[in-house]
Amino acid sequence: MVKQHSNVAYQVMWNRLISVVEEQAQALVRTAFSTSVREAGDLSAGVYDTHGQMLAQAVTGTPGHVNAMADAVAHFIRRIGRQNITQGDVYITNDPWEGTGHLHDITMVTPSFHNDVLVGFFACTAHIVDIGGRGFGADAASVYEEGLYLPIMKFADAGEVDQTLVRIIRGNVREPDQLIGDIYALTTCNEIGHRRLIDMMQEFELDTLDGIASFILENSRRATLERIAALPRTQASGEMTIDGFSAPITLKVTLSIEEDRILSDFAGTSGLDRKGINCPLVYAKAYACYALKVAIAPEIPNNAASLAPFEIAAPDNTIVNALHPAPVALRHIVGHFIPDVVFNAFDKIVPDLVPAEGAGCLCNFQVSLRPRMDAPAPADAVRREVLTFNSGGSGARPEFDGLNATAFPSGVMTMPVEATEHAGPVIIWRKELRPDSGGSGKQRGGLGQYMVVGAREGHEFDIQAMFDRVDHPAQGRRGGGAGAPTTIAQDDGGKMYGKGKQLVTHGRKVMMAFPGGGGYGDPAERPRESVMRDLARGYISAQTAAQDYGLSNADIAAVQNAIAKGETI
Repeated sequence: MVKQHSNVAYQVMWNRLISVVEEQAQALVRTAFSTSVREAGDLSAGVYDTHGQMLAQAVTGTPGHVNAMADAVAHFIRRIGRQNITQGDVYITNDPWEGTGHLHDITMVTPSFHNDVLVGFFACTAHIVDIGGRGFGADAASVYEEGLYLPIMKFADAGEVDQTLVRIIRGNVREPDQLIGDIYALTTCNEIGHRRLIDMMQEFELDTLDGIASFILENSRRATLERIAALPRTQASGEMTIDGFSAPITLKVTLSIEEDRILSDFAGTSGLDRKGINCPLVYAKAYACYALKVAIAPEIPNNAASLAPFEIAAPDNTIVNALHPAPVALRHIVGHFIPDVVFNAFDKIVPDLVPAEGAGCLCNFQVSLRPRMDAPAPADAVRREVLTFNSGGSGARPEFDGLNATAFPSGVMTMPVEATEHAGPVIIWRKELRPDSGGSGKQRGGLGQYMVVGAREGHEFDIQAMFDRVDHPAQGRRGGGAGAPTTIAQDDGGKMYGKGKQLVTHGRKVMMAFPGGGGYGDPAERPRESVMRDLARGYISAQTAAQDYGLSNADIAAVQNAIAKGETI
C-alpha cells in the first residue's frame, strides 16, 4: 500500500531527488580518473523507478548522455532479467545502441533496495579516454574496430566483482589503471546516490517510490503538454550542411506540432558515412529532445514524462540513425548539430526565440604521444593518451550575444591547460579567444579560440582531429553574419584535415583556430556602445568595427586612446 502525502511534501521529495542525483554526479567528478570527467564534466547521473523510467537527473552532465541514458535502464532490466536482479549487483555496458551512442561511454546501473525490496535504480555514464581498438577517432570502418565492446552484463554479482571481466578489460586498453579506476568511480557514485535515497525514504517514511514517481511523472507530463498545446498546429522544415568526413552532410528535419506531441522527422538527411562519424538514433533523439525542451519548456525538470511528448523518427541507416555495425566513435560530431537544425525549423514556427547557429560540435582532439622514432629518444620519454575538450562560440540569441568558447549544446567544460599538460607530455603553447570570429549582428556571435599544441622534447604524436565547421561555418539568423570557420595546420605550413588521425613529427606544433557562432539580426542595429565595448575588449578589430558595424574613425580613435590610458569603456 502506497502512503499518501500532500503535494507540498511530494514537491520537497522531488527537489530532494534532484539534489541526490547531483551529489551522485559530483561524487563521480571527484573520484574519476579521466580528465574528460574530472575536468570537463562529460558525464550524467540519474535515478529511476522500478520500471526503468527516469525520475530525476543531475544538473551536472550533458544532454547527450542523460537523455540517451533515459532509455538505457529499460534495456538493462530486459537484458539482465528481473529474476536475476539482487542486492549488491552492479551492471555495465558501453553498447552504442543500448547505452549512449559509442563505445567510449560506459554506463553503470545499480539496483536500489530498501528493506530487501527493489525500489529503483541509479545509473551514471562517463566518457573514458581509451577503450582500445583504433582509439578515439573517426578512422574505423565498423564498430568492431573502434574498441572493446561490453554487452549489458553484471560487473558485480551480489557484491562480488567479476574479476575475469576486469582482466579482459585491462588486457584490451591502453590506459588500464585509468579505465578500471573510472569504472570503480562510476560504481561508487551510484552507491552514494543509493545511500542518500535511503536516507530520504527513511526521513519521509516511504516504503516505495511509487507515490513520488507518480507525482513527478504526472506533473511533468501535464506541464509539457500544456506548453505544446500553446504552440500553433503547423509543420516546418529546417536544413543545414556540415563538413562530414570526406564529403558534406545534409541534416534535414521536419517538425510537426500536434496537440499532444511534437514529431521530429529526419527524412531527407544524408546516409551513412564510411567513417566513424555516424550517429545512432538514441543519441540523435537525445539532442533533438533537448533542443525542443529548451525552446518551449526549459524550467520543467528532465525526466521520462517531460521527454515523452517529443517523438523522433529517421529512416534506417541515415547518418542520424546508424544501425549496427556502423562506425560511431565520433557520433557527437553529427549529434551536436541536431539542435541547430531543429532550431532552423522551429524558428519558422515561433520566430525570435531560438539562437543563431553556433560552433555545434565540440572542438576535441586526442593526442597519442610516444618516444620519437626518427632519432634516439630520451630515457624518460613515455607513451600517453591525452584527450582535451575545447569549445567554439555559441550562436547569438535574440536579446543577447553568443557565449564565447562555450560548449552548446553539449554543456561540457573547456579543460584547463594545466590539467591537460599534467595528463601527459603535451604542451599547450597557446589558448586564447579568437578576435573577429563571432558573426556580426545586432547581437554578436560568441568567439571561438586559438590553440597551439605540441609535445615535450623527445616525443612525437598522432593527433586525432574531431573538428567540423572547416568548410561550413555557423550561419547567422535574421540578417546576422556567419561565424569564422575552423582552421588547422602545422606550424611549418603543412596541411592538416579537420578529422582523422595525423602524424605530428618531433618538434612540430599544430595550429588550430576554433569556429565562432553566427550573429543575430542586422549589424547596423547593434548599439554603438556595444561595438565600442567589443573593440575595447579585443573581441573585434578596428577593421571589423568599421566595416561590419559602421563605427566611425573618431569612435575607434576614442577607444584606442582609452585603452592606452587604462580607462574603461
